[in-house]
Amino acid sequence: MKETALVIMAAGIGSRFGGGIKQLEPVGPSGEIIMDYSIYDALEAGFNKIVFIIRKDLEKDFIEIIGNRIEQIAPVEYAYQELDNLPNGFTKPDYRTKPWGTGHALLCAKDLIHDPFVVINADDYYGKEGFVKIHDYLVKQMDSTTEYLDICMAGFQLGNTLSENGGVTRGVCEIKKDGTLTRVTETYEIKGQAELATGKTENGTSVEISLDQNVSMNMWGLSPAFINELENGFPLFLSNIKGEDGKAEYLLPKIVDQLIRSGKAKVKVLETHDKWFGVTYKEDKPAVSSAVKKLVTDGIYPDHLY
Repeated sequence: MKETALVIMAAGIGSRFGGGIKQLEPVGPSGEIIMDYSIYDALEAGFNKIVFIIRKDLEKDFIEIIGNRIEQIAPVEYAYQELDNLPNGFTKPDYRTKPWGTGHALLCAKDLIHDPFVVINADDYYGKEGFVKIHDYLVKQMDSTTEYLDICMAGFQLGNTLSENGGVTRGVCEIKKDGTLTRVTETYEIKGQAELATGKTENGTSVEISLDQNVSMNMWGLSPAFINELENGFPLFLSNIKGEDGKAEYLLPKIVDQLIRSGKAKVKVLETHDKWFGVTYKEDKPAVSSAVKKLVTDGIYPDHLY
């Protein structure tokens, strides 16, 4: 069986959570955090190793709250996303405080990624279906001999990914009938309405989106070769930052979209019907805890995961 890894991006500042470490908030009946459920589902699906991408200042709390426990059930490695981790010839601008984005996060883990892997956000609950489908694709279908990168992603229905407490950012997907992704557009401040959701494009234009529209939740199935593309593209991203832009981010959906349009990648969308939940806002926590409690009551998860 092919080795596979789960890579968890957990270095986000969590500013919308009021400055707290939202990735480490307990939501389960025995103090479990959202990551516990993702790890449980990933290991159940067949993934072999966990790579956590964190910040150095989170390390002590992170290891105490989750790392030590997970090390008892699976191999664990840590990568560190720091603002000064930049290519030769670049230095961190004094005005920069925001992380460089999800593409940079993966780059910071490049020395630890040697096998096909799934990458996820730390503060999102994805459900079981996506992990099973991506693992099966990585092991049985991914072709490393093609001239293009073979990628897969879990496609969630937008209506299953909204927060009741404010707008969310999602990668809105355009997909061929055969399930091939043709475009993914980062769309911001998405809020649900009666039959449609509304959001804004990068330039601020308002858009309407169907609730059954497939969106990316940063759950990508990738090969180590993808890291090479990240490494090649990051210096260009840094060179194109205009003025003192402290918010520009090197984002996975934008990177994948560019690779598709340049013919360097083909992406298979694996539809999942699981309902997302996450702690985007502090007000989300009670609803997340309630959703987890129901999953436990329904027998999807045990009272104590580990």
